[in-house]
Amino acid sequence: GAMRKDVRILLVGERPPWWTSMSLVSKCTSIQVPLRAEEITIPADVTPERVPTHIVDYSGKFRSHTPHLSLLEANVICIVYSVNNKKSIEKVSSSALMVPLILVGNKSDLVEHSSMETILPIMNQYSEIETCVECSAKNLKNISELFYYAQKAVLHPTGPLYCPEEKELKASCIKALTRIFKVSDLDNDGILNDNELNFFQRTCFNMPLAPQALEDVKNVVRRNMTDGVKDNGITLKGFLFLHTLFIQRGRHETTWTVLRRFGYDDDLELTQEYLFPLLKIPPDCTTELNHNAYLFLQSVFDKHDKDRDCALSPEELKDLFKVFPYMPWGPDVNSTICTNDQGWITYQGYLSQWTLTTYLDVQRCLEYLGYLGYSIISEQESQAAAITVTRNKRIDLQKKQTQRSVFRCNVLGARGSGKSGFLQAFLGRNLRIREEHKSYYAISTTYVYGQEKYLLLHEVVPDFEFRSEADLSCDVACLVYDLSNPRSFEYCARVYKQYFMDSKTPCMIIAAKSDLHEVRQLYSLSPLDFCRKHRLHPPQPFTCNASEAPGRDVYTKLTTMAMYPHLTQADLKNSTFWLRASLGATVFAVLGFAMYKALLKQR
Repeated sequence: GAMRKDVRILLVGERPPWWTSMSLVSKCTSIQVPLRAEEITIPADVTPERVPTHIVDYSGKFRSHTPHLSLLEANVICIVYSVNNKKSIEKVSSSALMVPLILVGNKSDLVEHSSMETILPIMNQYSEIETCVECSAKNLKNISELFYYAQKAVLHPTGPLYCPEEKELKASCIKALTRIFKVSDLDNDGILNDNELNFFQRTCFNMPLAPQALEDVKNVVRRNMTDGVKDNGITLKGFLFLHTLFIQRGRHETTWTVLRRFGYDDDLELTQEYLFPLLKIPPDCTTELNHNAYLFLQSVFDKHDKDRDCALSPEELKDLFKVFPYMPWGPDVNSTICTNDQGWITYQGYLSQWTLTTYLDVQRCLEYLGYLGYSIISEQESQAAAITVTRNKRIDLQKKQTQRSVFRCNVLGARGSGKSGFLQAFLGRNLRIREEHKSYYAISTTYVYGQEKYLLLHEVVPDFEFRSEADLSCDVACLVYDLSNPRSFEYCARVYKQYFMDSKTPCMIIAAKSDLHEVRQLYSLSPLDFCRKHRLHPPQPFTCNASEAPGRDVYTKLTTMAMYPHLTQADLKNSTFWLRASLGATVFAVLGFAMYKALLKQR
């Protein structure tokens, strides 16, 4: 996918008389042509594309029919024929290979007429043939043109872009340009207005269009089609037409410049460098989105939330993901984040899902940002500019403070103890609203001292044998038992002693299904005594079988414990501490939404 470092041009057919002609040397003084040259190298500084070019003369050896190895290494082949020899023209048509071909008419100075009419049928027959140039020993004007075309054919091939038989763009090219159009249509109204066109120009060609040039472009489109310009902006149809026009006029490097700027390689696939830039993540560090990335993702949300209801309907979501090669969010996403009454992903839920992907699978996040065109629209070096790699957790523990904004809470408990209910309650759902697509994650925001943080709950499936330390690494652990089942607590006690007793990870014990009748647990200590013995917070009663929305208090406590793991139980028992933490939360939650609505009104 990377740009080529050099171009190999192969001359086959007849040896052109100008090959040894010294006038070529006077044209570019830096080239020495030995008389029986098999290969000439033209240095980069005298070629139009600033790429070193090797020209290999293969004409003498073209007697036998087995193609020589150098034929296969060539990037472009110039087939030389003599204009006044029909036989030599016919021979051309039998030597086609799968690289761009350029026909070179070897004009003897005796012949007046051009051979174009004879050669056109051959050009039409082979789509690999890019151009036809006629040269003569006397008139060297076309020889530099020949090298120009040869280089262009390699660096900017028309093959992947355009189908000469149909006189239209190829499907893969239409797909790429359509994605580029959608990414560049910043307000998603289906047209590129003057601002968007200027941004596009600046992005691709480092210069804005003069107002007159903008008008000229639109007029060209208007003259050629009825629906190419709408409300003084260019539609997708008009945009595709312009690129077809560039290619038909031999300006396909313009289209290639656009495609490459938007991350495409020679096969019109997005390059690995574009989708997966290098990002080093040392152990014990986590990945989060930075402020810039959130602003970008907000603008993507706004651009697709057509009805301004702060949620994405299934249609709006499908529209958002049209720039992806596949649908990235499955139905389980709706069980992982907050949705509205219709089950649509809310603004809050949307940002939460991005936060989750960044935390759990940063490579995938980079890829997704690449599809959305983050680095281009936000004018960043690469997708990696969206990511903050947090410092090692050991340093956080030493300094007793953290800059992280995403905290992971593992939820453990025996089967049937109420873990899933605990996850769904965090998203504001009761038992009555059970989602059919199970998710082992739930993520949403909590407020600790008025600061917005993300809490990521992860339900750990109870299989004692397979536990690895990595599986259980988290910022806070939550051990859930069903207070109506006498055998439920024993599992929590075992997990605590095996994994958390000697760790620095703070733990909270949850007495779930607290709406049911509490029974005595079949364990040597009662849950309360167990907590006292191990200096844990007393078990927190919890139920999601109520008519009103589940309380958020316990989630604020978990986030606070994750942020301040060094706090002793005495601090945590102190009610004013909790009051300060959660009071900030309520005020901020109300304020936060009011501010968001105020911002919406301004737009």
